[in-house]
Amino acid sequence: MQTEVLHYATGDRPRVLDLTDDLRAWVRERGDGLVHVFVPHATAGVAVLETGAGSDDDLLAALDDLLPADDRWRHRHGTPGHGRDHVMPAFVPPYASVPVVGGRLMLGTWQSVCLVDLNGDNPDREVRFSFLASA
Repeated sequence: MQTEVLHYATGDRPRVLDLTDDLRAWVRERGDGLVHVFVPHATAGVAVLETGAGSDDDLLAALDDLLPADDRWRHRHGTPGHGRDHVMPAFVPPYASVPVVGGRLMLGTWQSVCLVDLNGDNPDREVRFSFLASA
């Protein structure tokens, strides 16, 4: 297995950050296998979705409707409503896997691999790319 940790700055507000170009470049010379993307954070996730046509904003709006940033959360350190950030990975998991054939991601036409971060308290994120080659 080959693995590398990349670092991303997500800023101080909820964000969907497209990782697809970095992921494509990373798998380009790796042949056939499976790439696994993992975020080792309790308040971030990885989603496969369309970006650039409003779906990324729709995802943030849906998460805000589902997980409002208010005082209902028992987990209370950080900014108000931060407890929702710790619940979010149950809905947007901290990982995704994508098949790779001939060094190309086998994503659908409109699919992108994205980091989803609702937590403005921690703008520095690690993302681990791991490649498992076919036998």
